[in-house]
Amino acid sequence: MAQVRQAYRARDAAPSAGLDQVVILATLGLLVIGVVMVASTSIAVAEGYAVSVWHFLAKHLVYIGLGVALAASLSFIGTKQMQWLAPIAFPLSVLVLLLPFVPGLGHEVNGSTRWIDLGVAKFQVVEAVKLLMIVFVAGYLAKRPQLGRARFLETLKPLLLVGLLAGILLKQPDMGSAVVLGAIVGGMIWLAGAAWKHLFVLGLSSLPLLTFAALEPYRLQRVMTFVDPWADPFNSGFQLTQALIAVGRGQVDGVGLGASVQKLYYLPEAHTDFIFAVLAEELGLLGIVFVLVLFSLLVGRIFLIGVQAHRQERPFSAFMVWGIGLWIGMQALVSMGVNLGMLPTKGLTLPLISAGGSSLIMTLLAIGVVLRVQWELSMEARQQPRRRRSWQV
Repeated sequence: MAQVRQAYRARDAAPSAGLDQVVILATLGLLVIGVVMVASTSIAVAEGYAVSVWHFLAKHLVYIGLGVALAASLSFIGTKQMQWLAPIAFPLSVLVLLLPFVPGLGHEVNGSTRWIDLGVAKFQVVEAVKLLMIVFVAGYLAKRPQLGRARFLETLKPLLLVGLLAGILLKQPDMGSAVVLGAIVGGMIWLAGAAWKHLFVLGLSSLPLLTFAALEPYRLQRVMTFVDPWADPFNSGFQLTQALIAVGRGQVDGVGLGASVQKLYYLPEAHTDFIFAVLAEELGLLGIVFVLVLFSLLVGRIFLIGVQAHRQERPFSAFMVWGIGLWIGMQALVSMGVNLGMLPTKGLTLPLISAGGSSLIMTLLAIGVVLRVQWELSMEARQQPRRRRSWQV
């Protein structure tokens, strides 16, 4: 009889309500790689900016601390409060995205007005907009559980709103972020079960718009450079050819940490957009594979948490987590694809690795949202066995 009772206790034991270890360890692993690579590239980059060799590393560590602090603050904010934010998230996105155009507040870099000057630092507003739009679309989809049977207009609405944001982004200009934002929302709608015929029509209708945007002279030049970067290796193709040289020098096991040659004035933006090329040079194919494995673990685990939320009938949490998984996964793929010469050059950072406070802080905050959802799911599952036992008694 004692053994039978013990078996029942083991079967009904409440699962642990701790934070997901896979998400934490994968995030920590990517952050450590980022710190190492920012330290490695800072020496050469700092001389070009006439600052201390530890300037960029120190800023990177501060941004990590801010991001972790913001993620930790979500222990006081639940998904119910986030859902209350959903209806106003789109108007907030428009407002935030227009801030760089405000005289005295906007900050221009290389002809692009994507940042606002906060005095102590510059913030790229689109990084906040990505999370706000994920929250908005998650709230929208949570109220439409039968999207596959809904009218075409119901599927079209969120994409029209993203189109408005994309128009503002193209004025900054920032086509890379516009494409990523559209892909995130499109992916969320697909995961919500939208009808294939609706998605097919939307996909076809977006092609002329993308083509028109790509015909901007400097964007068209990037596409032509991507097709054959060696046609003009010292001008339009300089970034891509130098990145490919870095990747080729790395071979299997790399040239060693700190031994990169391409980061020494050859590869522009070696600490941000092209940090993955330096990583490939110093750590080789083994380093590339290790980073891919970490991103796969992180994104895969995030999607599994979304599936768990969907099974526990928490649609808002599920769509929000899936949106964050799409964001991190697609931005990582685009950034690595650009560095490996598989995609045209875009100004996108590699999440959790590149130097860049806006991206780093908002990505850590997004991972904090995922962990908050996972913790709530664990707490809910922890209470269910107790309810069942009390009912049986």
